[in-house]
Amino acid sequence: MKGKLKILMVFPEVAPFVKTGEIGDVGGALPKALKEMGHDVRVITPQYRTINERKYILRDVIRLQNIDISLGGKNVCIDVKSAFLPNSKVQVYFIDYKPFFFKEGLYADSKSGKNYADNDRRFILFSKGVLKTLIKLQWQPDVIHCHDWQSGLIPFFLETVYRDDPFFGKTFTLFTIHNLNLQGNFNPKCISYMVEDSQSDIPADTIKFQEQCSFLKAGVVYSDIVNATNEKYSQKVAFQLNGKNHGENILLWRKDKAIHSVANGIDYSVWNPELDQLIAETYSISDLDGKEENKQALLKNQGLPVSPKIPVIGMLSHLMDQAGMDLVQNCFNELMKMGVYFIFLGKGDKSFRQSLGQIHKKNTGRVGVNFSHDESLNHLLIAGADILLMSSSHTILESNKLYCLKYGTIPIIYFPKGSEEIIRPFDSETGKGAAFIFKGFDRRQFLKAVKRAVRTFEDQKLWLKIMKNGMREDFSWHHSSKKYIKLYLKCISKKK
Repeated sequence: MKGKLKILMVFPEVAPFVKTGEIGDVGGALPKALKEMGHDVRVITPQYRTINERKYILRDVIRLQNIDISLGGKNVCIDVKSAFLPNSKVQVYFIDYKPFFFKEGLYADSKSGKNYADNDRRFILFSKGVLKTLIKLQWQPDVIHCHDWQSGLIPFFLETVYRDDPFFGKTFTLFTIHNLNLQGNFNPKCISYMVEDSQSDIPADTIKFQEQCSFLKAGVVYSDIVNATNEKYSQKVAFQLNGKNHGENILLWRKDKAIHSVANGIDYSVWNPELDQLIAETYSISDLDGKEENKQALLKNQGLPVSPKIPVIGMLSHLMDQAGMDLVQNCFNELMKMGVYFIFLGKGDKSFRQSLGQIHKKNTGRVGVNFSHDESLNHLLIAGADILLMSSSHTILESNKLYCLKYGTIPIIYFPKGSEEIIRPFDSETGKGAAFIFKGFDRRQFLKAVKRAVRTFEDQKLWLKIMKNGMREDFSWHHSSKKYIKLYLKCISKKK
């Protein structure tokens, strides 16, 4: 197929409308990059309570009102609203069903931290709503690009419920795994909300995993192509899905057992210190004065004494990786002996908050902690810190380590042996590279990398060179979107 593709992107969250993590950034950036390449791109996402309808001008769509969706033998009515991604011509449709999506949090109660008990029904409804919306619009995409478990049922419905529907006869699916740890596994009783009694021939058992119903497995098994967000992570996904960790080989269900990889990019219209209105002072590679002003603003924000000569180690985390957080906690006394500031921004369960709270009290004037999700503070931390600590044991590509390079903040990254990394480690002999790495996920290797970074910070001339190495790197979505187009074309040609 040549020329323009019609691409539907299905995301559980899209920035700047709403965001809890990296996938929201992808939702707000990848569609724009594809649109700029000349393709017809549209997005569908839930309309959550926290989305500001007035600010983003969400409008009712007359032909997308009162759409009946069958859910467990009962009909529920959804509405669909529309807006544009800011600073773009990408149209976004919002599935509006207030009993499901007008909650305090997106996936979990903001007070208790517990996942909502009806998450299965919420995203069954969402997936059915996506396909019904396309039918109502009479818009037939060439590719539906699904992201994470929340949209994993869409390939399943297309290959079962809609298998013989000519409307979707030329529509193919790509399923992207951003976070394998979140699989959308539910009580098998939820299958009664997916298929009706008249659809008893639908092979719902194929999406059962470890005695549960897995929305992620549905996406893996029934999509035309599966990919992860970098080569290293695709290898981990393949390892997890082939049964070596879980005792069940999900990939055996697929004819194509390959897990492709496309690295996430960066939206430099959002993450750019020259343009960023969420930081204290803009700056550039040719004028770095603003970097120091952001450091001062960050320290003041956290109630810490301003001292330019002391390195600030920042950490952004949604605590998906308990092993990584345990590593930091176990090494904390050694970190403090290095004479650094440490600022943590993220979320965590009650036990972790208590533990980090005690660390905060014991190190008054040296440690800053904030458990809220504050996008402005996210930006200020990345701009104001000298070092960004990435202690995750997972090989998922975290965009934070790419954001920080643009801001002249140096990441410390877990870098497993034998893996390839798109960020080049700093090499003292060549002077190239912009990251400090540790290859063994253990206390000794981790502390060794931190000590090397802190020691290098003392040589401000060398540190400035490393900062500029990182700021010159280009990780824009332009490169990644081209690779996605190749995967879309592969979907289409493969199925033909």
